[in-house]
Amino acid sequence: MKMDHFNKTLTRHDLRLTRDETAILQINVGLLCNQKCRHCHLDAGPHRPENMDRATAGQVVAYAERSGFDIVDITGGAPELNPNLEYLVERLSEVASHIMLRSNLSVLGSGQKDRLIEKLASHRVAVVASFPSIDELQTDAQRGDGVFESSIGVLQKLNRIGYGQEGSGLELNLVVNPTGAFLPPSQEQTAKRFRDVLKRRWGITFNQLFSFANVPIGRFRRWLMDSGNFEAYMEKLARAFNPCAVEGVMCRTLVSVAWDGYLYDCDFNLAKRIPMGGRKKVHVSEMPGKPAPGGSIATADHCYTCTAGVGFT
Repeated sequence: MKMDHFNKTLTRHDLRLTRDETAILQINVGLLCNQKCRHCHLDAGPHRPENMDRATAGQVVAYAERSGFDIVDITGGAPELNPNLEYLVERLSEVASHIMLRSNLSVLGSGQKDRLIEKLASHRVAVVASFPSIDELQTDAQRGDGVFESSIGVLQKLNRIGYGQEGSGLELNLVVNPTGAFLPPSQEQTAKRFRDVLKRRWGITFNQLFSFANVPIGRFRRWLMDSGNFEAYMEKLARAFNPCAVEGVMCRTLVSVAWDGYLYDCDFNLAKRIPMGGRKKVHVSEMPGKPAPGGSIATADHCYTCTAGVGFT
């Protein structure tokens, strides 16, 4: 099957992808990471030098203050490895009603990050933890030897201080990605299975689970190409296109800022260095406020990932 371009698919369904009211500021603080995951769309790893400095972090805080974002979503790389993370959490908690931190869990495994965990808890930062499988071999194959055991230990540590516990106000959510060239199963079924197994085997509880397809860019794209799975995977995504998912995709209500301060429509476009709206690059210091509703969103064929099945919201 020859795949049409994503924009052609939108046109065929009489759809346009434009901005709604922007409520979420996503901050990618850099590509430095303690892991080198096979599915990473950003090519993050231990030797990546990209990391947000204090001056840029201050400009991001100023942008959040003048724009009044409801939600802040901090990601990486492993954002815990950025020395300005605590500064961002403290300052942004004065602005936004809800802060999320995306974690690979293993980076929090050493006692060196216990102070950071306490800081996250004191500011009621929701932890969104990447945890691909309840099978140790599958997780370690995707993320590296020993990652599964370390992740289990961190989930237990977070539970002990209240994360994922009913009534604590400390939110612990899991994100599951397939470990191969296939689309994820039912999110509801996956959540039930994870909840049952994690509780029974390790006493772990969590709030919500989100199951997302892997985006065919970066390291995952290279793995697909090397394994001969790229064309078949892209066709799976295209065949799974759901017109109803377009309305709820995250780029309609989100703006993403990179470690160097430049703005993008989402973290996937950031990875591809496609500027916000597909136009000239705009620095966060130049932006007077939130992107206006109705503005264009830059698209490419990796956008099929966010509209496959129930979508990527």
